[in-house]
Amino acid sequence: MIENGKTAIVAHDAGGAEVLSSHIRQRGLACLFALQGPACVVFERKLGSYSNLALEVALQGSERLLCGTSWQSGLELDAIELARAIGKPSVAWVDHWVNYRSRFLRNGKMVLPDEVWVGDIDAYNLALKHLPEIPVRLVENPYFLEIKATLQNELPLYPPLPQQLSVLYVCEPVREPAFLRFGDELHWGYTEEQALRYFLSNIAVLGKPVGRIVIRLHPSETVGKYDEVVAEFDLPISFSQGHTLSAEVAGSDCVVGCNSMAMVIGLLGGKRVISCIPPGGPPCVLPQAGIELLCKLISQLQ
Repeated sequence: MIENGKTAIVAHDAGGAEVLSSHIRQRGLACLFALQGPACVVFERKLGSYSNLALEVALQGSERLLCGTSWQSGLELDAIELARAIGKPSVAWVDHWVNYRSRFLRNGKMVLPDEVWVGDIDAYNLALKHLPEIPVRLVENPYFLEIKATLQNELPLYPPLPQQLSVLYVCEPVREPAFLRFGDELHWGYTEEQALRYFLSNIAVLGKPVGRIVIRLHPSETVGKYDEVVAEFDLPISFSQGHTLSAEVAGSDCVVGCNSMAMVIGLLGGKRVISCIPPGGPPCVLPQAGIELLCKLISQLQ
């Protein structure tokens, strides 16, 4: 669908923004931008300065819509509805492997684009299953292509730790999206604080001494959110200081999280990757076979 003429790019959350900005950079698309939230930072980092327009202005000046999806905002759904109202075709790029239908659900009504794009065969099969009403296209993930190239050339971020592990813990909000969608912070059976505590309490299952734990906040999270949890443990914990995800993955031996896309980046970088969803939570939704489960590692030692 993306051909000649300008494309309206609409995004709020960081995950979709990473994919869309990489796609634009690789394809050299002519675009008009209507961005909000974490997406603004991602686009400026990767594309430089840009003019950020009102949604209506960007769509009126473009031939089509290409957007992400968000749990924090209704921006993309507004864009899809407006594009349909003014006769502009729309594509939504789904950047993850979960919640395919709820991404497009508003007040009990599905707000669907004309087409959905996904970046790998697992996502493609899931989208075909959960979104049978609309066409689904497999487009190789441009963000992953860039990450693979970057990981091969990253310089060491941290000093080496002989005989010790360096762990990157990637945070992912759970409480707030659960409350926003279902009115219950524990809808999924756990919170992000519980997941971090579960990992830190069972860090011995990694099998080697851990010399460094770097906690990387999600772009939507605020500094200090996990301070109370971290204070419970006498461990070599620090928080990310603004380095890129690729640099922090390259500087780690192990990447730990719940269902974060950053865990897939860890696999791309050849790292050990572990999902630390605590007991009571659902299974890890990431389909990649290389992801280990902390609960299973614990049970194997008992």
